[in-house]
Amino acid sequence: MSRKLLVIEDNQDLGNLLKLHLSDAGYQVEIKVDGRAGLAAALLGGQDLIVLDLMLPGMDGLDICRRLRGAGSYAPILMLTSKSTEIDRVVGLEMGADDYLSKPFSIPELLARVKAILRRIDNMRAEKKDAVERVISAGDLIINFEKRTVVRAGVEIELTAKEFDLIAHLARHRGRVYTRSQLLDQVWGYGHDGYEHTVNSHINRLRAKIESQPQQPEYVLTVWGVGYKFSEAKG
Repeated sequence: MSRKLLVIEDNQDLGNLLKLHLSDAGYQVEIKVDGRAGLAAALLGGQDLIVLDLMLPGMDGLDICRRLRGAGSYAPILMLTSKSTEIDRVVGLEMGADDYLSKPFSIPELLARVKAILRRIDNMRAEKKDAVERVISAGDLIINFEKRTVVRAGVEIELTAKEFDLIAHLARHRGRVYTRSQLLDQVWGYGHDGYEHTVNSHINRLRAKIESQPQQPEYVLTVWGVGYKFSEAKG
C-alpha cells in the first residue's frame, strides 16, 4: 500500500511539481493551498507524512504544527520555508516539526528527507511492536508507550510529542549514554546536525516537568562532556 502524503503549499507551481515527483516515487499525494484548508485536512488524519510550508495564507505553518500537536496528531511533519535563519529553524523544531528544508531545495533532497522520516517512523513502530516492555516503572515514574503517557506519583504529566519521544528513547535504553548528536539523529531524525541546543532545551523542559528538583535530577542525568542517560538506579 502506498504512503499518503499531505502537501500544504500555497505556491501552486511548486505544489504541482512536488505532487508530480512524489507521485512518481509511489506516494499518494493530496495538495492544499492555504493554511486553514491544510489544517482541516490534516486533522482528518490518515496521512503518513505532512509536507508543510511555513508561510501560508490564512494560517501559517508554525500555527498549524502547534495545533496538530496540541490535538494529539503525531503524523510526521517536514516543514518547508524560504527563510533560512537559525531561529526560524529552531522554532519549527520546537513546535514539533520532524525535519526542516529551506527553499530553494532540490527534488532529490526532498525525496531523501521524506524517505528518511518514513524509515525512522517505521523503525520506531517496529521497535514499539517488538518491545517486551509496554510500560516502564522507574521510581515513582510510569511511562506507558502504547498510551504515550507519563505518570509521576499518580499524576499524569503533560508532555509534548518530542518530549515524550525523548524520555521514551532514553528510558528504553536506561544506563546508555547518548550524545546530543545521537539524540538529534535518533529522536528528531535526518538533517539536524549542528542544532544540539534543541536537545538541551528539551532536556531542561523535560526535567522541569518530571523531576522533583530539576537542578538535581533523579531520572534524566547529565554525563558531563558526553551527553545524557536515563538513570539505571531508577530501573
